[in-house]
Amino acid sequence: MEISALDIPALSSYFKSALPELGVLRLAEKFPNGQSNPTFLLHCDSGKYVLRRKPPGKLLKSAHAVDREFRVLSALTDTRVPTPRVLHLCEDETIIGSVFYVMAYIEGRSFWNPALPELNNSDRSVIFNQMARTLAAIHDVKIDAVGLSDFGRPGNYYERQITRWTSQYRASETETITAMEEVIGWLAGNMVADDGRHCLVHGDYRLDNILFATTEPLAIAVLDWELSTLGHPFADIAAQCAFLRMPPEAGIRGLAGINRRALGIPEEDEYVDAYCQYAGINNISNWQFYLVFSLFRAAGIAQGVRKRSMDGNASSSRAMEIGSLVEPFARLALGLI
Repeated sequence: MEISALDIPALSSYFKSALPELGVLRLAEKFPNGQSNPTFLLHCDSGKYVLRRKPPGKLLKSAHAVDREFRVLSALTDTRVPTPRVLHLCEDETIIGSVFYVMAYIEGRSFWNPALPELNNSDRSVIFNQMARTLAAIHDVKIDAVGLSDFGRPGNYYERQITRWTSQYRASETETITAMEEVIGWLAGNMVADDGRHCLVHGDYRLDNILFATTEPLAIAVLDWELSTLGHPFADIAAQCAFLRMPPEAGIRGLAGINRRALGIPEEDEYVDAYCQYAGINNISNWQFYLVFSLFRAAGIAQGVRKRSMDGNASSSRAMEIGSLVEPFARLALGLI
């Protein structure tokens, strides 16, 4: 089956018993963006809903974990973290060919350009403040209280992550990239000490994974929790800042070379300071390591997208464009060493 299609008859039949409150499924439209899990807007008699599924075909081990997404979204329902309400998880791959879940549809705005050209300076400033505040709220979730105490292993987060993403990178490697080899070696030799911080981390926290209200710069839903786990909070904030170091014309747009102050957008240190204030900490030591790690991990993810594109099971038409970022991410990381 094409990755852009859903088996509507099979899904409709399944919904009759599993989600009868949805009514008849009339139409399913694939969202054009997103590189990992195909996402569809469902038009049903009772309204609109969203379905996220694993892509069909051969996948890397532990990748595309929509079941983990469903679990964490369920756990966050009554917390300060804004998320969509999830309705149902189907782990029976015979229904549409892969695991999927259904959640409520939220009307809102998505922003793909971090320079936010569609907004004024005041709203840009508020948007970035909302991102810092929301990220601190994610890291403040009481994991025991919401049933996520076993969502990830404690201790040695970066050591385990570097091992995992090196393995994932090797599994999808299509060519030797010298900069990536040097970054992998540097990380192994410059590991930060475990400081005991252990919390829920989003894993892919950036502007385009947050939905904002239609009439005001208010974060109303954090999306795409596929890479979430229990880990170290600075991985999230560093990853977001690492993406913003990319040039504006890159496949993942950044703010490199842009006069942030003229646009009302905080400088990197100001944004980190805002996060620290919301998180109740003074500062972040070892910032270089966290940035290098984040860019290494981004390169590993981009390599997976590139391999899926070459294999013909990528979710987005922009997959090869994203896949081309492997070396730029690695070079940017190398420049920080």
